[in-house]
Amino acid sequence: MSTRIDRRFEKLKAEGRPALVTYFMGGDPDYDTSLAIMKALPKAGSDVIELGMPFSDPMADGPAIQAAGLRALKGGQTLKKTLQMARDFRAAGDNDTPVVLMGYYNPIYIYGVDRFLADAMEAGIDGLIVVDLPPEMDEELCIPALKAGVNFIRLATPTTDDHRLPKVLQNTSGFVYYVSMTGITGSALADTDKVAAAVTRIKDHTDLPVCVGFGVKTAEQARVIGASADGVVVGTAIVNAIANVIGPKGEMTANTAEAVATLVNGLSQGVRSSRLAVAR
Repeated sequence: MSTRIDRRFEKLKAEGRPALVTYFMGGDPDYDTSLAIMKALPKAGSDVIELGMPFSDPMADGPAIQAAGLRALKGGQTLKKTLQMARDFRAAGDNDTPVVLMGYYNPIYIYGVDRFLADAMEAGIDGLIVVDLPPEMDEELCIPALKAGVNFIRLATPTTDDHRLPKVLQNTSGFVYYVSMTGITGSALADTDKVAAAVTRIKDHTDLPVCVGFGVKTAEQARVIGASADGVVVGTAIVNAIANVIGPKGEMTANTAEAVATLVNGLSQGVRSSRLAVAR
C-alpha cells in the first residue's frame, strides 16, 4: 500500500532532489501558535513534517528540544492534542504533505496502542519515529502500525554496523533516518564525507530513502548533506527559531510562524540547490 511518504519521495526522486524534513514540537509554545507553524511549513518549502510528541523524559534530545517539550507540556499539550493538531492541519486543506509523529513510547503506551493507531490514522498521520523502541520490541508497536497502514521509520546511527543493520531495517518503512553522530540532538554536524559514506553503506542494504539529521542548521549544510542523502532533517534550528521570539515572560516578540517560515525557506533553497549543483 502506497503512503503519502512513499508518494512524496517518488515525486522528489523524479524531480532529482532530496527532501527537506522539518521537525517541530507539537504545542510549543502553545497550541494555536504551533498549529500556525505547522500550516506554514509546506508553503516555506518543507516536504515532510515531523510532529514532536512532548514527553517529560526525552533522553535523545538536546537542551533546545527538551526545553520545547517542557514549554509544550506546561502549556497543556497532550498526545490527544497533538493528534488533534494533525487533524486540524489536514482540515485546513493539506492532504498531501506527509506527517510523521516523533517521540517516545511511554505516552503511546499509556494512550493504548490500538486506540492510538486508530486515532492516528483518522488524524492523517503517515508515519512514526519512536526513538526508544528497538527492533527486538517490534511486536509492541511497529508490527501493529504496519498492519494499520502507518509507516514505522527506524533510526540508524554511526554505531549501527553491518551485522546490526539488517535487523534495524527488517520492518522499517517510509524512509530510514540516519542520525549523523553519536550524541543528542543539536550537536555539531558530523564530517560530511563520513555521512556520505554511511548513506552509501545503508543503501547497500535497502531501497528505502535515507534521510540525514542531527546537526543540520544552515542552508549550506543542507545543500552539502543533500548531495548524498535522499532527505535532510532539521529540528533544533527550527525549535531555536521559536525560542528566539519568546520573551522573558513568555510573550511573543515577533510572529513565530513567520520566523520559522523564513528559516525553512532558506533551508529549502539549500536542499533544492544540492542536486542542481551536482547536475551542472
